[in-house]
Amino acid sequence: MSSLLFQNQEPVNILPYDGETLYYGPIFSDAASANYYNRLMETIEWKNDEAFIFGKHFITKRKVAWYGDRDFHYTYSKATKHALPWTPELLKLKEIAEEKTKATYNSCLLNLYHDGEEGMAYHSDDEKTLARDASIASLSFGAERRFLFRHKTKKETVGLTLENGSLLVMKGKTQTYWLHRLPKSKKVSTPRINLTFRKMLQD
Repeated sequence: MSSLLFQNQEPVNILPYDGETLYYGPIFSDAASANYYNRLMETIEWKNDEAFIFGKHFITKRKVAWYGDRDFHYTYSKATKHALPWTPELLKLKEIAEEKTKATYNSCLLNLYHDGEEGMAYHSDDEKTLARDASIASLSFGAERRFLFRHKTKKETVGLTLENGSLLVMKGKTQTYWLHRLPKSKKVSTPRINLTFRKMLQD
């Protein structure tokens, strides 16, 4: 029995204009999702994230990891990460994401949210080291969490719930016109792992 679900399901664009963000829903069986969740917990080199804001150094409870085809340097919040070599699980998930989205990726940023007290403020994934308007494939394992988009000028918001084993793809002008965030929630008491496969510029 395949670990993938809904092979022929057409994804839905959740943005009304100025971008294309496709939600596929869960693409893994519950058993496969649990297996990937456990393996990622065990094998990923998790570290607390850090940021430099107004000259002050902050360490987050949320943990992150950065992997890629080679030693890509990725800087956000004025902190730089150096990509680690792919693990077998990450390579398999990258292959699945590429097959589903018909795009290619050379890196992956992982986030570990221990519970609903940890989240992410509004931002866009538009750093200069990322390929412009390229597809970003987001896989979620573990706790279901709300995910919000807000238009940069019109301020319209769009929300959805990211389910266990689900795939969300942001592409086109999404990063140009929309911000996104993971709001905190007191109702969530279990961890969530998020993987965002990306296309870094080679130079």
